[in-house]
This record gives sequence, structure tokens and C-alpha cells, in this order.
Amino acid sequence: MIKLHDKIFKPYIKEEQILAAIDKMAKEIAADYKDETPLFVGVLNGAFMFVADFLKAYQHPCEVSFVRLSSYQGLTSTGIVETLLDVPDEVEGKSVIILEDVVDTGRTLKQLVHLFSNTNVKEFRIGTLFYKSDVYNGEYTIDYVGLEIPDHFIVGYGLDYNELGRNLREVYQLNQTDMINLVLFGKPGAGKGTQAGFLKEKYNLKHISTGDVFRYNIKNGTELGNLAKSYIDKGDLVPDEVTIDMLKAEVEKNPDAAGFIFDGFPRTAAQAEALDNFLESKDMKVNATIALEAEDDILVERLLERGKSSGRSDDQDESKIRNRFDEYNEKTAPLKAYYEKQGKFHSVNGIGEINEITKRLGKVIDSL
Repeated sequence: MIKLHDKIFKPYIKEEQILAAIDKMAKEIAADYKDETPLFVGVLNGAFMFVADFLKAYQHPCEVSFVRLSSYQGLTSTGIVETLLDVPDEVEGKSVIILEDVVDTGRTLKQLVHLFSNTNVKEFRIGTLFYKSDVYNGEYTIDYVGLEIPDHFIVGYGLDYNELGRNLREVYQLNQTDMINLVLFGKPGAGKGTQAGFLKEKYNLKHISTGDVFRYNIKNGTELGNLAKSYIDKGDLVPDEVTIDMLKAEVEKNPDAAGFIFDGFPRTAAQAEALDNFLESKDMKVNATIALEAEDDILVERLLERGKSSGRSDDQDESKIRNRFDEYNEKTAPLKAYYEKQGKFHSVNGIGEINEITKRLGKVIDSL
């Protein structure tokens, strides 16, 4: 997957499929025009890559020019088509074939036909690389089609999202699937925080660390923070419903997130069930739980090294470190069983270069 501005896009049409469609179009048009010199008119900016590859495939006499129109802003059509570059001069008596990158609603096409209606061309035909027949109004005949596709927002191969993505060699589709919600596990030192930082950027996710949420609420004296502090001050465990309410507030503060990474919660099967119930009330779900696995001895060495600079006493005593591992194993075992029963538990090797581990995690996420 790729991120352009604030949106995530997933692979959709491979380069070889695009080139095969262009080759097919070139053969079809050559069958009609190889004995004359047609004028191909590309529509900028989206069709520049298409026209370039089309001309390589069309090995017969031809001329080429461009017009420039625009009706898109962001993800949607504005409904207003602007003419930014007019029709070429001296088109009289020529066979003109418009080469569009994509035909969807037909608004741009209508303006194109209008542009050429005041010229004395010999013949006027329309070809498009991508054709969204489901939304096309059918007012004008599309003579040549490369690929017929559903009405998805696409980028790449000349097509853009707010000017990004035009230079991609393949076509990507806006990722409009359900939100990706992850529970991230890992023993102390396994690199959960580091990897969560990379994943939230790559997939536009919000990282919710229970520890950070508690500290924020208590420091800022929120109602939930004060409630949690009242339990902590008495030496009691904070009830699950208070923690869930804090997580609920974090989720509701981030309505534009493509999903969430839950870190530090759940810690018990009961908490996992409470999280499922909360997400279900939001028409959401946990898509996967991922455990970063590493041998204890490697993690002990890593934490002792970290302790030299972190100042944390529990990172400087091997016995305390191993006690934390035992606590993790004891608490995680029932959680593993809970999520394995749902088919959502994934184990990822947490040893290696940071980017290698990120790729392993990404492979799991991309498969969801």
C-alpha cells in the first residue's frame, strides 16, 4: 500500500496489464486508420503517460497534440469543467481521435465534444484507457476502450490525488475497506513502540498506548483521569470500564483515522472481550493481533543496554527484567488463546533490522 497526502491506496492494476490494454487499443485504431494520418489529441494532465506509451505502440503515420481540461478536485469531480489548453490549430479535414485517461461521468467528454464541434474535422472519435461504464451517462459513443473498471477512485499512471501519484508506473485504488484495527503485543524490549510509530505513518493509523492515555488523563485532570487516580492512590487496580472509557474517548477524538493500534490493552481475556464489545458498538472490530516474538536472552541484552541511557531501574536489573517477561507470558497466554480462537493471532519475528521487522508486520497487515 502507499500513502498520498492523507489517503491510503492499494495496488489495483499492474503495469503489464496497462501496456497490454494500450497495445490492444493501438491495434484496433490502426485497423481503422493505418492508411491515413490521424491526429491523436491527449487530454492533460492525466493522459500524458498513456499517450506516450500509446504512440510507441502505434507504428503508423500520425500526429499528436494536447488539450487540457479539469473537473477534479481531491477525490471528487467539481462538476465544473475548465478549459486550460484549447484545441490545436489546423485540425480541419483531419481524423481526430481523443485519447482520454479515464471516462467516468462524461462531464469532461461533453466539454471535449463541444470544443471540437466548432471545427471542420473529417472525423471525430474517442478512446479511453480506463472506462467506468457504471457511471458514464452514455451521451457519446466511446469508440476504443483499454480497460473497463468499476467506479473506484484510482491514482497512478498519470492519474493523481491532489497532484500526487501521477508518476507511479502502476494504478492504485483508494483503500475503502473496513478500518484496520490492531492489537500489538510484545515483551519489554521487543520494539513495539518503534514499530507502532512506523505502522501508524504507513497505514494512517492512530497509535493508542494505554500508558500514554493514562498519563495524559491524569496529568490534565480529566474526569476519567481523576477517577483512575482515585483508584491508583488507594492501591487498587483501575477497573476495566474506566480504561475502556479512556480508549473510547481516544477513538472518538480521531474520526479520520484509517484504524487504530491498541498497545498495552487488552491484558486479559476479559479486557479483550470488553474491547470487542466496544468496537462492535462502533461498527468496528479487531482485525488482527500481532505479537513481536524474540528470545528472552536477546531481549535481556537489549534492555540492559537501553538501561544505560534510559535511567529506568527496571532496565538495569536482569532479575527484574526476567520477572517482567514471566508476567508477560502469564498474561498473554490466555489472550493468545482468545484471539487464536477468532483466527486473529499472528506471530512475527521481532529480531533483525528495524525495516526488516516493519516489512514482516506489513505483510501481515496487507493480507487482512
